[in-house]
Amino acid sequence: MTSPDRAQTVEPIIQLDGVTLNLRSAAGEVNVLRGIDLTVAAGEAVGVVGPSGAGKSTLMMIAAGLESPSAGSVRVAGRDLVGLDEDALARFRRDHVGIVFQAFRLVPTMTALENVAIPLELAGRADAFEAAAAALGRVGLAARTEHYPDQLSGGEQQRVAIARAFVARPRLLLADEPTGNLDGKTGDTVIELLFALARDHGTTLLLITHDTALADRCDRVIHIADGRIVEHDAALAAE
Repeated sequence: MTSPDRAQTVEPIIQLDGVTLNLRSAAGEVNVLRGIDLTVAAGEAVGVVGPSGAGKSTLMMIAAGLESPSAGSVRVAGRDLVGLDEDALARFRRDHVGIVFQAFRLVPTMTALENVAIPLELAGRADAFEAAAAALGRVGLAARTEHYPDQLSGGEQQRVAIARAFVARPRLLLADEPTGNLDGKTGDTVIELLFALARDHGTTLLLITHDTALADRCDRVIHIADGRIVEHDAALAAE
């Protein structure tokens, strides 16, 4: 039996320390993120809310390794992302991160099955199409595997995108306004699916949203304004 003093501490999935991002524009330098400190535990669901332009999506891009900070430390799924080249970052995302965007971002010339199989094919999985078919079945689209995106409704396209995000069993799922292009009823269905899959797979979820009621379904909510975390409160829903 391992004694308590020798028990290992589980490393957070996301650890951001002093993260800043400054971008140049015609009007001068823009401070997009201003010293972000954020820790997200394994299996946690965290909602990120704030006004447009606050830095929510940029925070997600930093966590995904799709944007490099101007300063600060970015450690995700046990990897220090700062300094990794593009190929290493692409491998990191392939192996550890799933992303769902507001725009479905499906390849229009590929069937639903082919779209979901993409990350597995990139990883060299021999069972890519079998696993993709199972993932589509999990999101209720077993009968839509051979349909192209323009033959699917918006809700169906987002379910394909969710299946693609989960098919490789990522440790971290980043969702940026996943219901933004959907009507209310369809959006509710998609969100139920998103949370169920995250729970079933033990996936950490970082959910970017303008919808505070949706964010309140997470374990914790943080509020970003002007590139800073201004509220960090698990009880935000009670306000």
